[in-house]
Amino acid sequence: MLRKFGVILLLFIMGIPGLATAQSLPDPHFSQFYGNPLYLNPALAGSNICPRLIFNYRNQWPGLSNSFVTYNASYDQYIKPLSGGIGVNVLADRAGDGLLNTYLINLMYSFRLRLSNHVFMMMALQGSYIQMNLNWNELQFGEQIDPQTGYNPTLGIPETPPDNNTIGIPDFSAGMAISYKGSLYGGVAVHHLTQPSNSFYSSAESKLYMKYTVHGGAVIDLAGRDPYDEDFGMFSISPNFMYMQQDNFHQLNIGMYVTKYPFILGTWFRHNFENADAIIPMAGLEYKSFKIGYSYDITLSKLKSVTGGAHEISLAWHFGCIEKRRRIRAINCPRF
Repeated sequence: MLRKFGVILLLFIMGIPGLATAQSLPDPHFSQFYGNPLYLNPALAGSNICPRLIFNYRNQWPGLSNSFVTYNASYDQYIKPLSGGIGVNVLADRAGDGLLNTYLINLMYSFRLRLSNHVFMMMALQGSYIQMNLNWNELQFGEQIDPQTGYNPTLGIPETPPDNNTIGIPDFSAGMAISYKGSLYGGVAVHHLTQPSNSFYSSAESKLYMKYTVHGGAVIDLAGRDPYDEDFGMFSISPNFMYMQQDNFHQLNIGMYVTKYPFILGTWFRHNFENADAIIPMAGLEYKSFKIGYSYDITLSKLKSVTGGAHEISLAWHFGCIEKRRRIRAINCPRF
C-alpha cells in the first residue's frame, strides 16, 4: 500500500508530463512549531537573546511505514554589535519511504528594533538552498500493478524518466515578530518569495508556492509576576494560534499550554478547512538549560484508520550569556 501511496504522491510532486495539473505538496510541518522557532519564522532568530541549540524529529503517518520522516536542527543567538540575531536551520525530509528526499539549509538575520519601553520588534531576511533527490528506479506505476498478481515491471508503457534526479533551488524568505511586555507576542512570515521551480522535468511547470504564516498568543502568569521577572511564566497558561496558507492548502492551529515548572502540558486542534485534521496532546519537561517535548497527532479525518497519526520530539539546550544579564528583553514565546 505504501508504494501505491508514494507513487500517487510523487506524481503530483514531480509534475510528470501527461498530468492535467501538477503541483507541489505543502512544506513539511511540525506540530510543535514553537519548538522549532527558526523554521516557523526567521524573525525569531535571536529572540531568546542567549544562544540555543534545537533538534526536532517528526514521524508522520507511521502506519504507512515511515512515509514522512523529518529531521531538523537549528542554532541561533543575539549578537549585540549586529543589533540583531543570526540563525542557521537545516532540515532533511524523507517522503515515500525514501522515494523523494528533500534537504535544505536556511541562513537568517533578524534586526531588533525597540519601538517603546515595552514593545520590541524583530524583522528578518532568510536565504536558503533546497536540494531534492528522486529515487526514480524505485518507483512503481499504476499500469504495472496487476489486480491478481501484484507488481509486474513488464506491464504498461514505461514512463519518461526525469531530466534530472537531483535538483537544487535557491530560495528567499522574510519575517517579522513583535512582543509587548513579553506577555503578548505575534509574528508574520512569508516563505518562498520568488516561488522557484521545483520540477524534475524541464518541460513541466511546477513551483514552490509562497507560504504565509501568521502566529500569536499570550502568557498569563498565574503567580502574578511582572513580565520582566526572570521567573515569569513558570506557573502560567498560554493560549496560542497559528494560521498557514500555501497555494490551496490552508491550516489553522489553536491551542493552550499550561506550565507549572518544570512541567509543560498542551493541547492543540488542527483544522485544514476542508476537514478537521487532528487533536495534538503535548507534554514537555524543562529543567535549567534543557528541555524536551513529545507530541502525538491524533488523526480525526478519514485517514485515521491507516496513517497511525504522527510522533514528534523536540530537544533544546539554552546557554547562558552576558547579554541576558544586562536585561536585553527577550521576545517570549511558548517552549513548544
